[in-house]
Amino acid sequence: MYFRPMPHHTSLIAMLVAGFVLAFVLGALANRLRLSPLVGYLLAGIVAGPYTPGFVGDAEIAPQLAEIGVILLMFGVGLHFSLRDLLSVRGIAIPGAVAQITVATTLGWGLALLMGWGHMAGLVFGFSLATASTVVLLRAMEERRLLDTRRGRIAVGWLIVEDIACVVALVLIPALAGALGDGDASAGEIGIALLFTFLKVGAFVAFMLLVGRRVIPWLLERIAGTGSRELFTLCVLAIAMGVALGSAELFGVSFALGAFFAGMLLNESEFSSQAAQDSMPMRDAFAVLFFVSVGMLFDPIILFDHPWQVVATTLIILVGKSAAAYGIVRLFGHSRSTALTISTSLAQIGEFAFIIAGLGLALRLLPPEGLSLVLAGSLISIMLNPLLFMLLDRWQAREDARADRERPPEPPVVPVDIEGHAIVVGYGRVGAQLATLLRHRGVPIVVIEDDADLVRRAREDGFTTVRGNAANPRVMEEAAPDRAKLAVFAIPQALEAGEAIERLKAANPGITALARAHSDRQVEHLLAHGADAAVLAERELAYSLAEMIMASPAYRPPRTA
Repeated sequence: MYFRPMPHHTSLIAMLVAGFVLAFVLGALANRLRLSPLVGYLLAGIVAGPYTPGFVGDAEIAPQLAEIGVILLMFGVGLHFSLRDLLSVRGIAIPGAVAQITVATTLGWGLALLMGWGHMAGLVFGFSLATASTVVLLRAMEERRLLDTRRGRIAVGWLIVEDIACVVALVLIPALAGALGDGDASAGEIGIALLFTFLKVGAFVAFMLLVGRRVIPWLLERIAGTGSRELFTLCVLAIAMGVALGSAELFGVSFALGAFFAGMLLNESEFSSQAAQDSMPMRDAFAVLFFVSVGMLFDPIILFDHPWQVVATTLIILVGKSAAAYGIVRLFGHSRSTALTISTSLAQIGEFAFIIAGLGLALRLLPPEGLSLVLAGSLISIMLNPLLFMLLDRWQAREDARADRERPPEPPVVPVDIEGHAIVVGYGRVGAQLATLLRHRGVPIVVIEDDADLVRRAREDGFTTVRGNAANPRVMEEAAPDRAKLAVFAIPQALEAGEAIERLKAANPGITALARAHSDRQVEHLLAHGADAAVLAERELAYSLAEMIMASPAYRPPRTA
């Protein structure tokens, strides 16, 4: 008997499968090579694109998946938007980012004119080169534990200003494109077009502030009250997608702006952290598809047909923006180390560059080779960014060593009359509470912390504090481990703690060393490097809850007569 096979409409499925599989394989390879996974995602798009042999993704479905990726990316930006972080460094981040964006846009505009493009194409192209990738910058900062430092806060504040500038650009570019569509628009027509755009955006903002600010948190709170995690996640995604579509249909603003405002208003809710956590897998998945779809538009032949344009674009990103950022930071009186950290962090472009360039291409403001040049500059700059940070790390190490040699002898941080003390490594949330509890029990405390703000806070709290990394032998020596009885490592970095414990035991074999861990493997690592005990936080929490339960009246044994 013959059975006719069931028909399958596989274009969407094939696009999703190819996108995820290629992105996973090439993203994992990039991560193995200590590059940003974004490089792998973009290469996956190039492999699936029409300019390379083999599988070719659906050219109609890919842009729609990219649009969903843009919505969720902008929703995530709004969800993590922190006005407090921006205001804490507003004196340098706002003027610095504006000046750096102006310099990079001007350089890109000049290059576009040399290539024979129009002024509007040059402005879109230049602005695409002005904004750094949040993903790449945050990863570099996290690896060096700089996010909580002054340098890290300046970099994050700088990024926030760039994000705001991109949101404004997403509003203005379509309006300018409509006004300049015929090429001979007068100043009055341009002004009228911009006025109508701002009126529509103003109406949308007013609606979101008056209605959305009340409805969105109220709805999220009611759904959270049901206790259903899947309903809560669905509610978050419905808010992001619904507001994005509604803003476009009712107010004529972009999907991106609507999603950004949805995330920003959701950030005011007490459930914002849970919303961010639950929506992260979906946001990450479609963000990957966004990068894949952008990579599909890249024509590798541009590397051979227009090599000097590729080199010039890359130099604007690596040298032009970085030099501008360095000069601005130094002009505001910050140290050379801070200036180099900020300029190195910004020496790359990423997701917003693709959004702006893709919008310019869709509105026919930017020629196809413009997007290819942006993609080529992004790939090269993201691949070179780890190398630049490696050179910066080496320079910083030499400067620290020179400063140590030139620094005059100082009295010991830990007075000679302190002995039998406990060394608390890390003054974050865990370390600060631990140090306070030990002091209340009469234990002398010496804190080791490398973050300047936490060092200041520890000293304000009255603790003897050594500034630096505990894995550094000189820093550990300043804490007088030979006179200490106990060392508690309250930092979450198990590898760093293990290295420090090994040196600590070499200096004082009789000292008791305790550490915190977040997995069984970390416990094994810490014990293997000399720790006397390692506390697995989740397990201790379970033990404490079990003891509380067994001590409750419901489980007490009945009294016997």
